[in-house]
Amino acid sequence: MKTPACPLVGPTADFDATTPYDDYVRADTLTRLARTRTDDPAEMAFLVTSQVMELWFSLIVHEWRSAVASLDRDDLQGALEALRRSLRELAALNAAWQPIARLTPAQFESYRPALGNASGFQSARYRELEFLLGEKSASLINPHRNAPRAHVELVEALHAPSLYDATLEFLHRRGFSLPDEVRERDRTRTHPAHPAVEQAWARVYAGAERELVDLGEVLTDIAEGFWRWRSDHLMATRRAMGGRAGSGGSSGVAWLERRAGRLVFPELWTVRTNV
Repeated sequence: MKTPACPLVGPTADFDATTPYDDYVRADTLTRLARTRTDDPAEMAFLVTSQVMELWFSLIVHEWRSAVASLDRDDLQGALEALRRSLRELAALNAAWQPIARLTPAQFESYRPALGNASGFQSARYRELEFLLGEKSASLINPHRNAPRAHVELVEALHAPSLYDATLEFLHRRGFSLPDEVRERDRTRTHPAHPAVEQAWARVYAGAERELVDLGEVLTDIAEGFWRWRSDHLMATRRAMGGRAGSGGSSGVAWLERRAGRLVFPELWTVRTNV
């Protein structure tokens, strides 16, 4: 006997106030945040791309914080899950360059004056993302000293262990002993490469614990993805403004070139020579 077909019913269309979707996603608020300052139709793409990147920064920071918390309680699976999610999000962040990746100087200059002294260098969420990767400097907090909430959050992030710090502590507890000079270093400075850390990773890759190798590989994937973001930023800037000074007072392309040349988690790259 055939089961009678369910009648086709459309979604609920009547609500007493705003829709549950907007209450949850805040779509109306979100889509009204993009306010252009010129009549140039291309400015909207620049503004929305920047705002989308800020959302991806926030999500990736959330994932890496979750990974740090998992590593601190020796939950390797939980850390791996958060890190793997962040890889997909990092790929989406990198793809967000596409709408503005091929601006000509004339196209960019048509609305660039509206930016004034604004620069992506001033992004608090991006700075926190860098701090979580171990790229730290107290001077980088200075632009936010008049924004109390952002300043407090960045000071906390500056002093907190990075994702790599948490990883090395986790490896130390798993028997990959690291010296005090690594474990007790000044957390407010960028992680310096250390031979003892490279030796620990060499033991990881030579061992039989597949999950530890997976940890090294997902961190390497993150380092590569972040390098690609910096490289894409460099190329988009080079195409749009050549060697001109950056809008935030930096030397523009020269500044980005220096930063794009660095890879985070250095020992995960040098260890590959001998494993």
